[in-house]
Amino acid sequence: MLAPLASQKRMDLQLTGKRALVSGSTAGIGYAIAEALAGEGVHVIVSGRTKERVDAAVTKLQKSGAREVKGLPADLTTAEGTREATTRYPDVDILVNNLGIFEPKPFEEISDEDWFRFFEANVMSGVRLSRHYLPRMKQRNWGRILFISSESGLQIPVEMIHYGVTKTAQIAVARGIAETTTGTNVTVNSVLPGPTASEGVADFVNQLAHQANKSSAEIEKDFFQYQRPTSILKRFEKPEEIAAAVVFLASPLASAINGAAVRVDGGVVRSIS
Repeated sequence: MLAPLASQKRMDLQLTGKRALVSGSTAGIGYAIAEALAGEGVHVIVSGRTKERVDAAVTKLQKSGAREVKGLPADLTTAEGTREATTRYPDVDILVNNLGIFEPKPFEEISDEDWFRFFEANVMSGVRLSRHYLPRMKQRNWGRILFISSESGLQIPVEMIHYGVTKTAQIAVARGIAETTTGTNVTVNSVLPGPTASEGVADFVNQLAHQANKSSAEIEKDFFQYQRPTSILKRFEKPEEIAAAVVFLASPLASAINGAAVRVDGGVVRSIS
């Protein structure tokens, strides 16, 4: 018989004292990852485009009990912003490439500028950061690089094809980088969340609810009935549910998981391969 939850021994993920940079971590999944890592004793660097949002996230984390938290206000969608970040924080043990944007738009209306903008944010931000930190991880013979992709990388959403393509690219990049870590204690994986109640999604759902004169709960139900009918969960995931998987993959306990696309998608993807 299992002991009561409160009396069960907490799993030690062996992360105390590690250093982590989480891109796009002032809200949503990124913030939840930063908070979960900090809860495991990781020294976390919170990043965002503006100093105001970064400072607010750092303060919030400190109030929740995090002790070693630093801020990084920089535009990581640009090469200049990445140089600023890596100059200020030249070495980390864990890199979580979470920064990303999404935007529902008909394919015919997606301009070249939109395509380039999405690749800069969703793909190149992670490529540039990984290119800097990977050699240092290899030299130290320990490190974790994680790309926060999406189930949309496997099932391209018709309402935002450009987003889905960049998520596929993240999966490919992560697998390719992993191939370069053979024989080391460095791992590179991608994580594929399903539809998640992040800040942007919540705002979008509220906007649709207002336009349709429906409640947010009704919009959520409609979404999973018509847009994501294969979902087993039948609800938006919580950022904390994604963070739990990410923190495990970042830990030494996940040393045998490398080059994987780990689905945390609520069962949206039906394929078992």
